[in-house]
Amino acid sequence: MLRSKSVMAPSRRQFVRAWTVLGATTAWYAPGLWGQTGTYPQRPIKLIVPNAPGSSVDTVGRLFANRLGPLLGQALAVDNRAGAAGALGMEAGKNATPDGYTLLMASSSSMTVAPLLQKAVQYDPLKDFELITLVALLPNVLVCNPALPVATVAEFVAYARARNGKLNMASAGQGSVSHLAGVALATAAGFESLHVPYKGGSQSAASVVSGETQWTLTPAPNAMGLVQGGRLKALGHSLPKASHPLGDLPAIADALPGFEFASWIGLVAPKGISGAVLEAIRRASAKALQEPAMREAFSPHGAVPGPGTATAMTTGTTHTGTTAAEAFRAFLTRDIEQTHSVIRTAGVQAE
Repeated sequence: MLRSKSVMAPSRRQFVRAWTVLGATTAWYAPGLWGQTGTYPQRPIKLIVPNAPGSSVDTVGRLFANRLGPLLGQALAVDNRAGAAGALGMEAGKNATPDGYTLLMASSSSMTVAPLLQKAVQYDPLKDFELITLVALLPNVLVCNPALPVATVAEFVAYARARNGKLNMASAGQGSVSHLAGVALATAAGFESLHVPYKGGSQSAASVVSGETQWTLTPAPNAMGLVQGGRLKALGHSLPKASHPLGDLPAIADALPGFEFASWIGLVAPKGISGAVLEAIRRASAKALQEPAMREAFSPHGAVPGPGTATAMTTGTTHTGTTAAEAFRAFLTRDIEQTHSVIRTAGVQAE
C-alpha cells in the first residue's frame, strides 16, 4: 500500500482537443466504397480485447464491435487476453498476421501506461501498430461509498482534507490509470489518501461498495452500473467543465478548476496491413462512430464516441483534412508525454 505522493496534475485539455480533428473523417464514408477493397473480409475477424470481460475496454469494445462487424459484412469475434495491464493482449496482437483478420481494442492503459511502467513490454505503441481511430473518450468518475456524508466534489474534498491520510483510495493496480488519476486528484485537492491496489477496475469498484476502501477515480464503465443500482455514489467526472458525458453529473473541474484526466479506447491493427484493407476498416469505423445509435449505446457507460463529437465538448478547432489515423497519433503522442510527466512526479517506478 502506498500513500499518494505530491504530483502536479497536468491538464488533459490538449488530449481532448486533439480529439476534435476526428470530425474531419465524417466525409470519408460514401455508399459503395466497400467494393474498392477487393474481397476483404471473407471470414470472421478476431478482435483482441487485452482486458478482462466486464472491464471498461471490454464493455465499450463489444458495443463498437457489434456495429463494426455488420458494416464490414463479417462478425467480429471478441478474444479477451487479459494480463499485465493489457500488455499481454497487445503483444499477441502485435505478432499476429497483418491481414486484417486480427484487430485490437487498445486503451490508455495498454498503449500509454503499460509501456511506461513495465520493463518487460515488447512493443512500441507509436511504431508497432497501425492506428485506425479513437473509438471513445472515457471520463473517469469520482465515486465513493454511499455511507460517506458527502454529495458533491467540494464536500468530498473537505471531508478528505479533514481526515487527511485516513481514507483508502482503490485503484485497478499500481500504476494503472485509476491509480494515476486518483493521485492527481488528491494532489490537486490537497489531501493524502492510502492507495489500495486491486487486480482490475471491477475489483477496485467492488471494494468501494463493500467499504474496504472509500473512494476511487475510475473509468465510467467500471462504476456506472453500480451507481445506477445505488451501490456507489457518483460525485463528478474528469472531462472538461463544458462537457456532459453523464447527464447532469458535474465535472470535477467545477470544484477543482482545470482538473482533467480522461481515459480513452482506440482501434489498432498489427503493423504492415495492406492499404486497401486498412482503408476499409477505417471507413467502416468512421461510419459506425457517426451513427446516433452508437452514441446511445455508449451513453449509459459514460463513453463519448468519435469522430465529430469532441467539438461539442471543447473549444478547440476542427482541423479539416486530418485523417483519423493522424489525429489518433497526435492524441497518443500527447497522452504518452503527459502521463510520463505524472508518473515521474508521482514517483512510480517501472518494474
